[in-house]
Amino acid sequence: MYKHSFSLMLFCLVLSACVSRSPMPQGVQYGFVSLSEAIPDLILEIRYHSSYNFVGARVDGYDEPVALLTHQAADSLRLVSEDLKGQGYRLKVFDAYRPQCAVDHFVRWSQDIADTVMKPYFYPDLAKERLFPEGFICEHSSHTRGSTVDLTLFDVATGREVDMGAVFDWFGPSSYPSYTDLSDAQLAMRQLLRDAMMRHGFLPFDTEWWHFTLRNEPYPDTYFTFPVRLDQVHEPNR
Repeated sequence: MYKHSFSLMLFCLVLSACVSRSPMPQGVQYGFVSLSEAIPDLILEIRYHSSYNFVGARVDGYDEPVALLTHQAADSLRLVSEDLKGQGYRLKVFDAYRPQCAVDHFVRWSQDIADTVMKPYFYPDLAKERLFPEGFICEHSSHTRGSTVDLTLFDVATGREVDMGAVFDWFGPSSYPSYTDLSDAQLAMRQLLRDAMMRHGFLPFDTEWWHFTLRNEPYPDTYFTFPVRLDQVHEPNR
């Protein structure tokens, strides 16, 4: 009997040690959520999981075409969605949490001056070697802190993404929120998105009309490294 009990105890200790070596995913540990779970009528077009982006290939770290955010940012974005839904619009998200390896991928790409496959689509008027010095590509991104989102509006009546006067990830002055050489309708759509985001706690970015960061972001000094995958959130949509 004693020998049997000792063997059982030893088995339990080994099992416990194995479990302890399987850490909780970092995204779960820090309270990240899936935006599709938080906002069911959200539209996703995760460009960095595809080849239609300024790099021209799937970006490192985007293992699945999903959008993750801290639950604080997701809660605020849900209020934005409800606000704009009452005005006939849905939110369309291009990017949310971005792992540091993706930012590193951007930096490596920017240093490969010969790779200009996507230049006609995203930076036709700018030499590629100017992207990093002018701040379009940086070594760190607020996206990596988990409370920044890139998005636009989708018009329910027309069934189309609205015209903002410059496409997502366009490298040039027309992407700046301060740029005014636009039609009245384009200016109005930018202002509608900006006002709704700011009303619910997000701050705009001075060179990208689509980029907003939660004012009281929970991890302002943390740059996360985990991949974009649903197994990094509490309630994976499997």
